[in-house]
Amino acid sequence: MDSTVSKQLVDKIYEKRKAAALELEKQIRECHQQGDDRRIAQIIDQLIDMLSNPSNPLHVRNGGLIGLAGTAIALGVEVAPYMDKFIYPLLDCFVDPENRIRYFSAECLYNIAKVSKGEILVYFNEIFDALSKLAADSELSVKNGAELLDRLLKDIVAESASVYIPIYPEPEKLRDDNHGVLVPHPVPGDDGHGTPKKAFSLAHFIPLLRERIYVVSPFTRSYLVSWITVLDSVPELELISYLPEFLDGLLKYLSDPTDDVRVATEVLLADFLREIREVCTFKTRIEEAKPSKRAGEDSIPRTNSEKGLDVDQSERAVFLDGSDTRPNYENEPRDDYGSDFDIRDTGAWIPGQGVKMDFGSIIEILIQQLDGEHAEIQQSTALRWLAEFLTFASDVLVPFTPRLLPAILPNLAHHDPMIQSAAIRTNKLLLSVIQNLPSPPPDKPRTQDKPPASRAQASPTPTANTSRQSTSGKESKEVSSPESPADVNPPVPLVRPRGSGTDLSTIPASDASRPHSPISSLSHSGQSHVLQSSVFEEPDPFDYQATVNELTVQFLSEFEETRVAALKWLIMLHQKAPKKILAMDDGTFPALLKTLSDNSEEVIKHDLQLLAQISSSSEENYFKAFMINLLELFSTDRRLLENRGSFIIRQLCLNLNTERIYRTFAEILEKEDDLEFASVIVQKLNMILITSPELTDFRKRLKSLETRTDKRCLQRYIGRGVTMLLQSFLCVSLLKLTNTPRIYSPYLRIWRRMYKCSFKSTSLYNLLNPLFSLISAYNYWNPNATRIYSNVCMGCSCSYRRVQPSYLFEID
Repeated sequence: MDSTVSKQLVDKIYEKRKAAALELEKQIRECHQQGDDRRIAQIIDQLIDMLSNPSNPLHVRNGGLIGLAGTAIALGVEVAPYMDKFIYPLLDCFVDPENRIRYFSAECLYNIAKVSKGEILVYFNEIFDALSKLAADSELSVKNGAELLDRLLKDIVAESASVYIPIYPEPEKLRDDNHGVLVPHPVPGDDGHGTPKKAFSLAHFIPLLRERIYVVSPFTRSYLVSWITVLDSVPELELISYLPEFLDGLLKYLSDPTDDVRVATEVLLADFLREIREVCTFKTRIEEAKPSKRAGEDSIPRTNSEKGLDVDQSERAVFLDGSDTRPNYENEPRDDYGSDFDIRDTGAWIPGQGVKMDFGSIIEILIQQLDGEHAEIQQSTALRWLAEFLTFASDVLVPFTPRLLPAILPNLAHHDPMIQSAAIRTNKLLLSVIQNLPSPPPDKPRTQDKPPASRAQASPTPTANTSRQSTSGKESKEVSSPESPADVNPPVPLVRPRGSGTDLSTIPASDASRPHSPISSLSHSGQSHVLQSSVFEEPDPFDYQATVNELTVQFLSEFEETRVAALKWLIMLHQKAPKKILAMDDGTFPALLKTLSDNSEEVIKHDLQLLAQISSSSEENYFKAFMINLLELFSTDRRLLENRGSFIIRQLCLNLNTERIYRTFAEILEKEDDLEFASVIVQKLNMILITSPELTDFRKRLKSLETRTDKRCLQRYIGRGVTMLLQSFLCVSLLKLTNTPRIYSPYLRIWRRMYKCSFKSTSLYNLLNPLFSLISAYNYWNPNATRIYSNVCMGCSCSYRRVQPSYLFEID
């Protein structure tokens, strides 16, 4: 540049530097008109040296900045070929420790962007990164200058980002496809060679956004949210396709201490959710339009020429699958379908048209928000998003059910009402979606041997009585499980030795990873763990076994609501696929049996409902094994028997056939060696038989016994092997229920056998105490049985001399 201008440009007085910049602007304009590009390049190099050299005085560097701004104003849009020279040294000034350098560099770039318009978008990433740092600058003047530049860039992006093609060729390093800088821009009529490229590349910008989204400064967060909002407002950019790349960091802004950041983030997330709904709605309309149009075309008679090989492109699109010559309009309507919303003829834009969503990655991010380490607002937002997805894109969530349940069910008892209500709604919607799925095809028939007849080997709880174990173990039978495929976990045997608990830690958890680029197919959403059984059969997107495993783990939850919900899920799944899950040899039976020891009646009630449901749909082997294990559980956990025994048996009678339950109990107790335990069980059974409203119909049947066959059948229910005290007590209970004197004598003979055995004082005491209470009850008292009761009790007292006098008084 002229020496006069050069000296004045580095003057310490601002007004002189400004005047020199105006003079330099005139010189640059003259050089440009004369085509002296070489001198312009030399002047720009001189200005760059002035502003970028840290050893230069402050007024020299400021002179270089104001001179560069004047040069850009003189060249206008023609400054583009020189940008690669000065843009990076200029951006380095954005982080200079001197406040005035940072301010004047922002002012300089503002003037450059104002005259270059869309050409500045080629360097958008670098400018965006530098501005994000100035947004949190401690100097107010610098921050204000950065806001002016930021506002100008947003206007340029909103106006030109989706369509602007640079006038001048980009620098070679920016044209390198390996860097992914620029996106090919197809032009109608172009031959495919030398395809022009847009100045702005969203694909190149997203990695930078993904890196910057995790900043902590509220000013930078506000800056990022505002830019995401601007980019999302440009329909042609389809920012929603890249949502998984920055959604995780964006959700963290919901817990920002600054109100402005939180409010702006909530509004932005609401817009994203609305756009996702529009995308799914559009695709649903397209899919619904295809079958109806195809059906209409099939009904139209075709001429001979149409039936030949010479068909046009639209016909090929309908009838030929996988043709390389057919254009791919996977996500937009096609002309040959003739729908009312065909936009390719009119050029109109419809929300959701052609947008490709990576639902799998979005769901992965939402699941991660529910791990308890994130803020409550993030958890509630993730639950609301999942609930909304279930209303308009439920098919993409089905493969994620084994992952969703462990994240949703614990929140059913969350202390925050907002999270709890969102979890309840999400769980209800997901349950409905899975329930409405088509039932799975039945598996091959399962073959298994007879179940064990020993309670000792089938117990899920420990016991110290080894004598009973060895005695009853002689009568046990082995249970063989069918062979399992290699990809399925080996089944846990139904029969467990005493002292072994139910180990739920071996249940596998599904692994999943989130890709980092958008995909176009919904079939990738978490379905990699589903194995295809046949090359001709499409795999079931819903993994029943993995879901059951995750639900079984929820039995260990500390929250009653979670355990109840898990059981409700299992009840629904078993109703849907009774032959596919919860078999006797799949390892879930011990967990279900152990749940009977839960301290919640609601949990026990649903557990018994599930066990009864499984028993009803299974063979007799499962029911017999269930009864054996239940008695073993009562034997090892006497507190459970005392506190919950009657409740458990009553619930079983409510859900299963009472006659079947009593008969099976009698058959098992027939071989029981521990008479004291058997006595307690029989007392429970008789008390339930006499007083429980659930057994009203069964009591009516017992009262109506009139034939010898009925009496023999009743004797079999009681069990011939349950001798002495056990049968006696059950028979007396039956005597109280009947008005038929003819069936008294068989049971009276059983009572008279009591003198042959000796019992402990406590056993007889426990027997007679509830017996006399029942006899004294008015509604069960039968005057015709007075003599029989007296004889029985007197016989008992004569055979056992240590009966307390108070009992003898009551007998008399």
